[in-house]
Amino acid sequence: MGRLIFGAIASIDGYTVDSSGSFDWAHPDPEVHAFVNDLERDVGTYLYGRRMYETMKVWQDLPGEGDDEPVIADYANVWRSADKVVYSSSLAEVTTPRTRLEKRFDPEATRRLVAESDSDVSVGGPTLAAAAFAAGLVDEVHLILVPVAVGGGTPALPHDQFVRLELREARRFAGGTVALQYTVEHS
Repeated sequence: MGRLIFGAIASIDGYTVDSSGSFDWAHPDPEVHAFVNDLERDVGTYLYGRRMYETMKVWQDLPGEGDDEPVIADYANVWRSADKVVYSSSLAEVTTPRTRLEKRFDPEATRRLVAESDSDVSVGGPTLAAAAFAAGLVDEVHLILVPVAVGGGTPALPHDQFVRLELREARRFAGGTVALQYTVEHS
């Protein structure tokens, strides 16, 4: 049985994108990127909403010309080797291999997917994650906190739900980024 993991790179004040929709400030350095690659190596399926899928599908074609960082090629391989489920009522089709489109998020279908999975399942994007949190499906939270405050934007964690987390691991990187891994305490 797999686990449902929500992972995000966020500002120290808890946002995945700033109020202008930018996340340029969140680009991980090679040390952090390698850590994220290792965290996601066991993911067998990614769950995405439309916006997160459109952001992440660039990994299908990376590394590109001029990308000489090994961590880029490594993550592209991690991403391409996993299945993807995209939840969107506005997309007509998905354009990457190993990807299927669902018109809506179904908590019971997701519960079965995770229970029947031999590997972990990752829910990407705070909007879709909020629905998974509300359904009590999220088992772990992996937050990569970047040492910048952006003052507003899209919150990484749902602001309208109570979520109790138990810290499992914390790691500080040379550039000041901190990785926090939590288990979600279900009541």
